[in-house]
Amino acid sequence: MATYKVSFVIVGSDQPGAIFSMRNAPRVGDTVKLDNDLFEVTEVFELMPPRGDFHYYHATCRMIDIEKTSTK
Repeated sequence: MATYKVSFVIVGSDQPGAIFSMRNAPRVGDTVKLDNDLFEVTEVFELMPPRGDFHYYHATCRMIDIEKTSTK
């Protein structure tokens, strides 16, 4: 089974981001929870070709304003 090593970088936030091992590749529009904050993936690209069962990705994210989304 493939493992996706994903570097999450947060734009416009003091959140330092994270590196996760995941079972599925990230996709634009996915949501990610870091600490108590939610982020939306806005960009994804492969960092390097897979090595065995390991795939390496970068995902750029933006903070989701929960107050704005919960009033819709």
